[in-house]
Amino acid sequence: MAALALIISIIALILAFMAYQKVGGLGDVSKQAEVLTQIGDAIVQATNSLKEKTIELLEKLEVSLKGKDTSKKTPHKQEERSNKIEG
Repeated sequence: MAALALIISIIALILAFMAYQKVGGLGDVSKQAEVLTQIGDAIVQATNSLKEKTIELLEKLEVSLKGKDTSKKTPHKQEERSNKIEG
């Protein structure tokens, strides 16, 4: 009876291994890591772009609320904006 259980468990193990190989196995992990890295890079770029646009919109809003001319940006504002994006 124990020999039958052993044979069935070995067959089940072989079938499980074949199914694992069919769905990709370990070779697929490197491809998934590469795709996830590319997605992460795209998210970082989109986030930086969104930060830049948000800063510009907030500066325009500030100018419109204070009633100042938008063409009079000081170098100090540009430097602050670049520091905000990096941080």
